[in-house]
Amino acid sequence: MLGWQVTEGQAGDAPQAAGLLAPWLAPAQDVVCDGAYDSNALRALIAEAGANAVIKPHPNRKDPPHFNPVAYKSRHRIEQTFNKFKQFRRLATRYDKLERTFDAFICLRVITLYLN
Repeated sequence: MLGWQVTEGQAGDAPQAAGLLAPWLAPAQDVVCDGAYDSNALRALIAEAGANAVIKPHPNRKDPPHFNPVAYKSRHRIEQTFNKFKQFRRLATRYDKLERTFDAFICLRVITLYLN
């Protein structure tokens, strides 16, 4: 599954996570996220859908939730995909001013990755 949402440069990723995940969540899925997405609200949304949250808890949490380090190792595939996107320099630096042009180049990169 692949979804994206173009936001302003100063907007963080974590506030957009709930809106992007909601249509894709299904029971018995593992939702693997970086530690930046560790929030009770996002964990509740994932649990509500019947999926498992595999999110590394922040070290400063007083009562950290259960964490599965074996399932978390699959996150490297996500990082590799972002690395492949960033090799397409136009996406890494966001040269495009218009959102529709940027979206079009994201689609183009997805197609080239799929064909290779």
